[in-house]
Amino acid sequence: MDANWTSIIPFLIVIPIAMITKQVLPGLILGLLVGSYLISPSIIGGMQEMLTYVVQALIDENNIKIIVFLYVFSGLIGMIKMTGGIKGFVEKSAEKIATKKQALMLTYISTIGTFSAPTFRFVTIAPIMKALLKKVKMSTKELGFVIETTATPIIVLIPVATAFVGYMVSVIQISTDTIGSNIEPYSLFIQSIPFNFFAIVIILLGVYLSFFHPSHSDAPTEMDEEKEDDWHDCHPAVHKDLPNKPWNLIIPILLVIFLTLFLTWWDGQTEGYPFFEAFIQADVLEAMVISLLITVFLSIILYSVQRFKLSNLINSFIMGGNDLMSVIVLLSIVWGLSSVTSDLGFSEFITAHTDWIPKMFVAPLMFLFGATISYFIGSAWGTWGILMPLGVSLSVAADVSLPLIIGAVFASGSFGAFASPLSDDTNTLAKILDLTVMDYARYKLKPALIAAAITTVLYTGVTFIF
Repeated sequence: MDANWTSIIPFLIVIPIAMITKQVLPGLILGLLVGSYLISPSIIGGMQEMLTYVVQALIDENNIKIIVFLYVFSGLIGMIKMTGGIKGFVEKSAEKIATKKQALMLTYISTIGTFSAPTFRFVTIAPIMKALLKKVKMSTKELGFVIETTATPIIVLIPVATAFVGYMVSVIQISTDTIGSNIEPYSLFIQSIPFNFFAIVIILLGVYLSFFHPSHSDAPTEMDEEKEDDWHDCHPAVHKDLPNKPWNLIIPILLVIFLTLFLTWWDGQTEGYPFFEAFIQADVLEAMVISLLITVFLSIILYSVQRFKLSNLINSFIMGGNDLMSVIVLLSIVWGLSSVTSDLGFSEFITAHTDWIPKMFVAPLMFLFGATISYFIGSAWGTWGILMPLGVSLSVAADVSLPLIIGAVFASGSFGAFASPLSDDTNTLAKILDLTVMDYARYKLKPALIAAAITTVLYTGVTFIF
């Protein structure tokens, strides 16, 4: 289909509706529905097209692998929670922490074993820090800020064994497919990591506030001196009724990391590639899924040996997997929307009508636009799904580095996940630390905006190089 203005109608519907409703899914569904009716303008035809696009997305081999990865990964976390892995890790860590410096060092070091997902980070680290808040001697808001800089900003930079990587590779793939590119999406993801400037800058700000900001040494806590809350009540994953078994967390996480790296190398080397190139040329998505499945089976054996009932393990796995069903639904609609806009000629339209934008402004404008959207909808994943096709098309039209633009889109979503009062990160951490959501969001908005300003300058400067 020739490039025409109707190809942007779905996005003109998705973005404002998502911002008004503060929900990503309604806007995406309506955008897909309108796009489907533009393809087949009849009462039944539009609905049939919409169903076809979603079904075609769901039967794609790589998309199925991503869905399996997300569900199984979340299921594994469910079993780890039920068997006391998280609670045991928290208990053991809290026993060994006596000073502020030790507590803050643990916050960063523990990322090695708990980088799988932001909520996973929060329920392992926040209870420890909450229990030790008087020793740490910083305000609860400052503590929340430091903890949050070790969650999503770090996780989006890690290329293996996270709940994010499958989704991030997927949105790159569907976006590059719309421009007819056959570049390996995982390779593009790896190349884009150094360009997620917001994540990098906010991490550095967190380190500064942790170890070099003088007000931390005498900052008052916001906890009632008369009342010591039991941190076991702050989240079900650390409830006092659960067993204390830290190795039920450590073993599965180390196993999935090791197997992912090993099977990625193995897949590449069987194709005849040397050691380092094998990691780039391998089918990483399949390696991650297989590694995860092996880890789940071995974990079930580990837990069964400890006399956990198989029925309870299965139930916790299913409940954990179901926690991510909303994300899987989101993905299926994003895939369908990408296909319908591609068929409407979105890429060709962007290429034909955006050559007036100066090259140096494409990346910073992409970041600022995405950051605004992500702040108002509170979803990094939603922002990436909406904007990645636009960013990739703009990259081609303006002849700007593709990894740079992909990094800018990921950075914009990272901003919303960190700064928005609507984000899961903000709400989960505020609940664990007994903070008012809006007060906490306002507190961290200033450093987030400073990081965003630095990020914008970096994108403008880097455009000259790339």
